[in-house]
Amino acid sequence: MHKQSRLTTYILVGLALGIFAGYLANTNLAKPTEFADYMSLITTLFLRLIKMIIAPLVFSTLVCGIAKMGDASEVGRIGIKTLGWFFIASVMSLSLGLILVNLFRPGDALLGQMAATTAKSDLVVSGLTLKEFVVHLVPASIVEGMSKNEILQIVIFSLFFGSAAAAVGEKANVMVAALDGVAHVMLKVTGYVMQFAPFAVFAAVSGVIAKSGLGVLSTYGVFMAEFYFGIALLWALLIFIGFLFLKGRIFGLMKELRSPALLAFSTASSEAAYPKTLEGLERFGVRNRLAAFVLPIGYSFNLDGSMMYCTFATVFIAQAYGIEMSLGQQMSMMMVLMLTSKGMAGVPRASLVVIAATLGQFNIPEAGMLLLLGIDHFLDMARSATNVIGNGVATAVVAKWEGELAAPGEVELVKAA
Repeated sequence: MHKQSRLTTYILVGLALGIFAGYLANTNLAKPTEFADYMSLITTLFLRLIKMIIAPLVFSTLVCGIAKMGDASEVGRIGIKTLGWFFIASVMSLSLGLILVNLFRPGDALLGQMAATTAKSDLVVSGLTLKEFVVHLVPASIVEGMSKNEILQIVIFSLFFGSAAAAVGEKANVMVAALDGVAHVMLKVTGYVMQFAPFAVFAAVSGVIAKSGLGVLSTYGVFMAEFYFGIALLWALLIFIGFLFLKGRIFGLMKELRSPALLAFSTASSEAAYPKTLEGLERFGVRNRLAAFVLPIGYSFNLDGSMMYCTFATVFIAQAYGIEMSLGQQMSMMMVLMLTSKGMAGVPRASLVVIAATLGQFNIPEAGMLLLLGIDHFLDMARSATNVIGNGVATAVVAKWEGELAAPGEVELVKAA
């Protein structure tokens, strides 16, 4: 947590220095666009490092997440209800982000002001017709798919592979453990790559300001305000849906989740709030055996705040580059994000990796995401708190469905269950 705090500080320092350097270049250099072009070399290096980790990270985390759920026959009724709730919540979160970014269109303020970038996508982009999209889903060779960073093909193969590993059971334990080790190694590699983030932020911000001047900064404030408004709407939707099932007890649940949500907000880490979330759910009346089953799955499959941000940020970047996405393309993007957002729990700056993987699929310059990296910590605070609320409500509702939610007067008996 201390390392993450230091990295955030360095990113903010890089942001401040980038603003200063960009201003100097814009006001003192005869050709500030040349300065922006040189800065793009640094962003290109960082983007290639990000893309380098995508394939092994997605494969290992997603396979382990599915395999650890156990065989479908054993997961049974609770697993189906849990995943059904997560699917509906995912669609709701992704759709809300998509609706708001099309309504507010925050990227239009940057139209024509984006610094030129030489960072071309190494991800193969399909024409996104229905036929090409469906054919593109299934890899002819997973090795080829990984070598080309075909994120959709990697996800499809991972789903089959993880499900098969869960069905095999004990014989696959060694392999799953090995992939779990790969996942941890890739998390460490991700940490190494993120050490370059302050330099990438400096380069990206200074390049844009060198070309367009300080006026472009107002876009950041507008973007943050609109995103936080979206987060508030998402909270209201989650609480309303929870009220439909829990009635007045939803307010007691919010009281129990207040502390872990605040912890997640202040640390920008929903994982840091996991113990307190579990403890709060048990105090609310959810029996431990159900909370211990649903909550960990939620941390892999139900990151509501992160998913809303992914659609919001991806279309924002497209708008900034003047790329108009059709309704069909936006629906395809939702499907991509629905899959790529799963199994990424615990990944530092997970949304950055997911967005990077998605941008290339739609021929949107990945350099655009670096403009958000400077304020990503403040956005991540809201995302993390929302993830806690979403998973808390989901666990309580599933417990209610299963008769595993103690009545208010019986809460003290839950610990003995």
